[in-house]
Amino acid sequence: MTCCSQFFRSSSSTRFTGTDIDISELHNVKIYTYKELRIATSGFSLANKIGQGGFGSVYKGKLRDGCMVAIKVLSAESKQGVQEFLTEIKVISSIEHENLVKLNGCCVEDNHRILVYGYLENNSLAQTLLGSGHSSIKFSWLVRRNICIGVARGLAFLHGEVRPHIIHRDIKASNILLDIDLQPKISDFGLAKLIPPNLTHISTRVAGTAGYVAPEYAIRNQVTRKSDIYSFGVLLLEIVSGRPNTNRRLPVKEQYLLTRAWDLYEEGELKNLVDVFLEGDLNVEEAVKFCKVGLLCTQDSPQLRPSMSTVLKMLIGEKDVNDDNMIKPGMIFEFVDANDLGNKRGKAEMESTCTSLLAGSGNQDDSSSSGTGTSFATMTFTAIYDRTN
Repeated sequence: MTCCSQFFRSSSSTRFTGTDIDISELHNVKIYTYKELRIATSGFSLANKIGQGGFGSVYKGKLRDGCMVAIKVLSAESKQGVQEFLTEIKVISSIEHENLVKLNGCCVEDNHRILVYGYLENNSLAQTLLGSGHSSIKFSWLVRRNICIGVARGLAFLHGEVRPHIIHRDIKASNILLDIDLQPKISDFGLAKLIPPNLTHISTRVAGTAGYVAPEYAIRNQVTRKSDIYSFGVLLLEIVSGRPNTNRRLPVKEQYLLTRAWDLYEEGELKNLVDVFLEGDLNVEEAVKFCKVGLLCTQDSPQLRPSMSTVLKMLIGEKDVNDDNMIKPGMIFEFVDANDLGNKRGKAEMESTCTSLLAGSGNQDDSSSSGTGTSFATMTFTAIYDRTN
């Protein structure tokens, strides 16, 4: 028995809780029945639940043919989830890369809309590297190096090789999944934006995750590939340091990863940012280089950030890292203050405001750039937890 039973062939729309789902543009997408997915997850039992997000849940499942799958169930009450559902199918079903998740198929039956992906045994970076729980994975420097380079390859593919180009808009540790060989796969394309070559940016309401969103995007609502590059820079620093971008259990001056990284850079002590758990298993010079690349990606001026193709060349050693004129990273609360959009509120209050802005950004995410793009509500399945040292 194959993993699915049929394909989208209909030119009509499917009715979903008062919202028309137009499936006419979806081609060669496998269709699963709700019954077989319910059986695969033992009735969507809590024991098989591996993630929870604002628009639904993710379950581990085993199909009758033995295929292990990750089953992403969108909430029936979420109208904005319909568009996110269609976008994720359109984007990920039309492209293929070793560092992108593979969509197996979906289910559109009655009031159910479900995405089915291949199951990745080692979950996300948020849970295994940055999470507070215990993980048996040994994140050696070689493993971390390969993860950084793999994510960079996937993003460079989206930004430069796919036509039209794709801006992911939600690069973060919980959206980087690891297969059995610890190869990284970029996941969750519900927020993805297609940007035609004749445009420099797309204007849209802010969407993403606090701590990873480029400040100029949060303030001006203009998303570019440099927005993804900023997020990647934050992720790169997280992987090298082994800590999330914000950790309020640390002393005040060390709570924010970007601030800490810049301070150490100015002191010529970036090696102190590297995860202490690496101990002797480390190429210090290369780790420091990766930190510098992370800082180049998060510079306050988007124009100064390198392209993803350049970032990839720097990471693999095909291009030197030139940090002679590197400027300080941009951070949301500083950007807001600099543009006089706050009333001299404290840093904590400003960050709270920005977090609230981003938390509410998944609703009604409208595009206003010549009708060329559509943006979609976010669905995040894993949280980043503080890791105590």
